[in-house]
Amino acid sequence: MKHLIGLVLGAEDDWPTAFEALAARVGSFEWRGERHELEIERVFNEPFDLRYKPRYSLVVDRVGWWYLLPREWLKKIALMDDVYLLNNPFTFQSMEKHSAYCAMMRLGLKVPDTWLIPHKQPPWNERFPTTAERYNRSFDLNEIGENVGFPLYLKPFDGGQWRGVSRARNQEELRRRYDESGEQLMHVQSAVDDFDVFARSLSIGAETMVMWFEPDKPMYDRYHVKHDFLTPEQGLEVETISKVVNAFFRWEFNSCESLVREGEVFPIDYANASPDVAVTSLHYYFPWAITALVRWCAFCLAEGRRMRIDVDTRPWFEIGDRGDLSYEEKLHEYRLLADEHFQTEAYAEFCAGPLAHLEAAAHEWFGSDEFDRLLVATVRSTFPSHEHEKFTEHYRGLLSAWSRDR
Repeated sequence: MKHLIGLVLGAEDDWPTAFEALAARVGSFEWRGERHELEIERVFNEPFDLRYKPRYSLVVDRVGWWYLLPREWLKKIALMDDVYLLNNPFTFQSMEKHSAYCAMMRLGLKVPDTWLIPHKQPPWNERFPTTAERYNRSFDLNEIGENVGFPLYLKPFDGGQWRGVSRARNQEELRRRYDESGEQLMHVQSAVDDFDVFARSLSIGAETMVMWFEPDKPMYDRYHVKHDFLTPEQGLEVETISKVVNAFFRWEFNSCESLVREGEVFPIDYANASPDVAVTSLHYYFPWAITALVRWCAFCLAEGRRMRIDVDTRPWFEIGDRGDLSYEEKLHEYRLLADEHFQTEAYAEFCAGPLAHLEAAAHEWFGSDEFDRLLVATVRSTFPSHEHEKFTEHYRGLLSAWSRDR
């Protein structure tokens, strides 16, 4: 059985090339008595008949969060053709943060106090002046700031990639930042200051990698190669939160951000269902990410996983609404639901069985001249010419460290 995987791409070329190379090394494999083979194709954007039948069995999307044409194509092939998508396109609005905050608050996660406030400059609509005059109440921004507590952050409700995020230490700064927000609809969220760890977890299917992250640094230096920076209990909690978010919204390719302060984990951003997987960002962790992506796609196809476009909130909320369960007990119950959704046991068996050879194949390819040429080309397309040599050696060093650690 041959399975065609489509890649919906933007400007990137590093991870798609690596994905194609590793998928080719999977070869033909057997699972549950059937033989399978992967083929990869990059998807072109074009007009489409809503009744046409796509050739793809599974699609990995990287641009639907901002490009409407492929997003609507993804909805069509999910609704009409049962093509498997790693991320449910019908919950993309949850990436606007607001829905994700609300859902995870109900589940009892330690989301910082958050308010939604009206636009500073409201959207233009001829009905708006009358509507506002009748129904919009005036509000005291300073009072909201005091309720949330300073320092705080203003974040666009539909933010992404840190767009429009600002910090206010007092009422004067809050007023100024709000005035600067213009037409953006904003959240006001309490800051978690003096944290010990900023953890960013990248989830690909049933696998999650928790990484030390420093958001104030340049992108090439945000992920640090550190191990054991969380206690086993904290690591399990951060990983569980990531899996819960993904299983809840039907996302299988997502990143989450959590702050750890005095042993408590505060999830602050966990709706990034089109995560950055560039080699210039992930460096040391890039080989794991691409290998996991190939593994998960192969598993979904071989297992015959069906696309789930419905979000069944009831089992999650039944746990979240129970007053007799502690926070830790709720996390345990959520983890069981998430593991069931991701077929964790079957996936582990799959990785140890028909795809057991992929780790060695990945180790060989990421140490090859072919990959080195891709790395050099990516550096040259990312950084100014006077920095090419510096960053080429920078990334070679990090990837050599990954190879040694294997």
